[in-house]
Amino acid sequence: GKGERVEALLVEEAVEVEKEFYLGVVLDRSRGRFVLLGIPQGGVEVEEVAERSPQLIVREEIDPLLGLQPFQVRRMAFRMGLSPEVLGLWRDLLNGMWRAVSEKEMLLCEINPLALTKRWTFVALDAKVELDDNALRRHPELKGLVSASEDPLEEWAERYGLNYIKLRGNVGCLVNGAGLAMATMDLVKLAGGEPANFLDVGGGATVEMVKEGLKILHADPDVKVIFVNIFGGILRCDTLARGMIEASKEVDFDRPIVVRMEGTNVEEGRRILASSGLKLTTAQEMDEAARKITEILKEG
Repeated sequence: GKGERVEALLVEEAVEVEKEFYLGVVLDRSRGRFVLLGIPQGGVEVEEVAERSPQLIVREEIDPLLGLQPFQVRRMAFRMGLSPEVLGLWRDLLNGMWRAVSEKEMLLCEINPLALTKRWTFVALDAKVELDDNALRRHPELKGLVSASEDPLEEWAERYGLNYIKLRGNVGCLVNGAGLAMATMDLVKLAGGEPANFLDVGGGATVEMVKEGLKILHADPDVKVIFVNIFGGILRCDTLARGMIEASKEVDFDRPIVVRMEGTNVEEGRRILASSGLKLTTAQEMDEAARKITEILKEG
């Protein structure tokens, strides 16, 4: 079977364990706040425990304005069955976790299992954190810790600040704005195709970002048709057109490209594309674009 590439190897000393726990600071989106979760067992899946033995889960909601309070730390220690001798270490551990989550803008900080050793110290035998991608620009020191994407096209997109997710379809989509991107994917399915990706170049896309986005779509062997659907606002249509021309200088587009654009500088964008010599199929309305994609896919 297909294995995983080993990026690093961590060697740790053996630990004499007295007891194991689960401990995590988790974002509860339904409540709009973080929750401190504890289970007096280690190496368990929270979801499984919640379904099988929900009474084992110790839960403390953290007020976003007040933060983790001392009484919550003590109450959780009592409910987790900890002895008073380790309360100071427990307090330092929980406060450190909460400080890391709040200062580094994490979505999750989890220690599983957390070991209480026979020397009455706490050791994180395994841990996981989830960082907020949208906050990474404020924490450049963390970028080197982010797990690399397994898909080379997604890695390529990330280098240029493009929101790209590889899917399993045959129509490559380049769009500005997440809402329009979702509508475009629905349109592709109505046309009888399957979206090969989600690619939002964003409102502030540059010529280079458009160029690299098209090159990414062209590099995907599953793509049979490329659909460029732009509503020019902050991203002007002439910027899109210049990006497409720059991409054509670096790759030989051997698959049909359907272009539909409206909005800021649309006439200038159309003029640039019309005089570029690129073989494009143009559409002014989304339903017209859908019909043309259908025709191309039927032709094979």
